Amino acid sequence: MRNEQIKKELTDHIIPFWSALKDEENGGFYGFMSNSLVLDKKADKGVILHARILWFFSHAFEVLKDESLRPLAFHAFEFIKNHCIDYDNGGVYWMCDYKGNPTDTMKHTYNIAFCIYALSAYYNAFGDSFALDLATKLFSDIEQNTLDDYGYGEAFSRDWQPIDNEALSENGLKADKTMNTVLHLIEGYTELLRARHIKPVEDRLRFLLSQMSDIIYDPETNALKVFFDEKFGLVGDVHSYGHDIEATWLVDRACRELDDKELCEKFRQINIKIAKNIQSIAVDKNGAMNNERDKTEINRTRVWWVQAEAVVGFINAYQNSGDKSFLDTAAGVWDYIADKVIDKREGGEWFSELEPDDTPHEYKEQVGPWKCPYHNGRMCLEVITRGVAI
Repeated sequence: MRNEQIKKELTDHIIPFWSALKDEENGGFYGFMSNSLVLDKKADKGVILHARILWFFSHAFEVLKDESLRPLAFHAFEFIKNHCIDYDNGGVYWMCDYKGNPTDTMKHTYNIAFCIYALSAYYNAFGDSFALDLATKLFSDIEQNTLDDYGYGEAFSRDWQPIDNEALSENGLKADKTMNTVLHLIEGYTELLRARHIKPVEDRLRFLLSQMSDIIYDPETNALKVFFDEKFGLVGDVHSYGHDIEATWLVDRACRELDDKELCEKFRQINIKIAKNIQSIAVDKNGAMNNERDKTEINRTRVWWVQAEAVVGFINAYQNSGDKSFLDTAAGVWDYIADKVIDKREGGEWFSELEPDDTPHEYKEQVGPWKCPYHNGRMCLEVITRGVAI
């Protein structure tokens, strides 16, 4: 029953919503819609947003084999190819205006990782070798320009000079390195390895996984550390519940792509512990996932992507462990999503954030630089492909 609901949410709601945002005049997809469902056709267009849209329509085609998705993926690919990539200096821009001209030329490792993820997925769906070549070139751009003695730097000017990492620093903290970027490098490199199994990508993926297990994962708390200084010294005391549960299944996927049984088993055990911890501390009685802990304060905002990742993460934990309580938790989170997070107004998609009393945040957009079909669309696709009834 729930699986049918989830597939219907994908095909009858999420896909039509994002399809309607196609900008036929200027390319790409419109960059902003308010929570009041007011579309701003002249809003800037985020490169992260477009990478996630490209990934979504590409992978949805790969799973659903729906030919109507092909031109949508191609439209997103053309925007990234023609407007987002810095062919002179390498990497991709951070933001473009509504016509596709760069407005923020910052190079960010996180952003480039998402473009690798998207371009690789486009290749995996449609076999476009130029997209794969672009993804491989962006991999080289990261490897040649962002590494230091400790790992991957994150924020750079257009010509690759280090700058403040404001884009991924939160909670009033200044972080030179973040768990978030390591996680999504893992994600991007995994998809690239699936497209083109070459040793340099495999080697760097193994390096990133070692950082995840040896630096970012805390075995005493079974949680992932979030913010770091340049040398990976811990900054602040933050626990991001959504990133923890998302990481459990993305890391598992990376290990499987490497086809390394020993590594798979190592992370299987770690990820079960992380999922059990999140299950015990982050899920409210109504099924909703809380957002994070900052020092002793629990942020109980219901963030759309956190709910979506929880469904996949707990299904993955069930598949890893056979513990049916994980499946029950996934079902409870989905029921909360279906009841409260999905915007049932005509023309709406999912609310970005809800208060603990389930009131939507009026100031949080339904489309924006970060609000996209990546998390919720991916959740639906994962439920379809995993074939586990919840």
